[in-house]
Amino acid sequence: MPRLSPIARRRSRAIRDRFRINNRIRAREVRLIDENGTQVGIVPLREALAMAEERGFDLVEVAPNAVPPVCRLLDYGKFRYEQSKKEREARRNQKQSELKQIRLMPKTDDHDVAVKANQARRFLLAGDKVKFNLRFRGREMAHPEIGRQMLDQIAEQLSDIAVIEQKPLMEGRVLSMLLAPTARVLKAAQQAQKAAAQRTTAAESAKPATSAASTPATAEPADEEEEELIDDGDVVEEDEDDDTFVADYDDEDDDFEDDDDDNEDDERNRRRRR
Repeated sequence: MPRLSPIARRRSRAIRDRFRINNRIRAREVRLIDENGTQVGIVPLREALAMAEERGFDLVEVAPNAVPPVCRLLDYGKFRYEQSKKEREARRNQKQSELKQIRLMPKTDDHDVAVKANQARRFLLAGDKVKFNLRFRGREMAHPEIGRQMLDQIAEQLSDIAVIEQKPLMEGRVLSMLLAPTARVLKAAQQAQKAAAQRTTAAESAKPATSAASTPATAEPADEEEEELIDDGDVVEEDEDDDTFVADYDDEDDDFEDDDDDNEDDERNRRRRR
């Protein structure tokens, strides 16, 4: 049997402690639901345990706060696996909120403050918290009310999607305020993230089919006539032409040499006549 990691053991122990099974159930009577989901009715605990043992299932207390407690006949190992799988899926789809910080100064212009507020709105709609840090310098410390008025104005602009989690608080030279998205905005952000994750999963699963469909077919072999080499007869003819050309060239050279000899003889005869 494979060994579980410490985290997996803790999660398994938490699921086990959440539900009482078999002899750990303390009630005298239980409202029993069989393995098919049919309500059997209110029966004594001993009778429910005997029925579970006879059918090869576990008696699991699924609603301990009901009167009497509700118990079901099921495979507890499979039940634990499905519960842990649902918890993992819920954690994966849960929006992990981040803390975004925006810096301000008492002399920040109204237009720049509006730009900062719009930036904070985008962060809040994405499900993140926003912390405004307004820093004072020098003699600006003598007028902290200017910073508080600026932060109150921003909080009022974002009141439709955010709530003040931490009121303006002076920490040294920094006046800070923390805003958090409302429950409605946070739920919408979680749903958007879940839909994006589903689209990504669908796109990844569709990639192999698309790549297989786009793979080019194997090229057909070329015709045998195109792959044939030049016939030997053609090569012989080319060689013969080359030989003929060379032979003709040699004959021309001989003619040139004969002409040179005739010219030399004529020159000698002229000298003798003189």
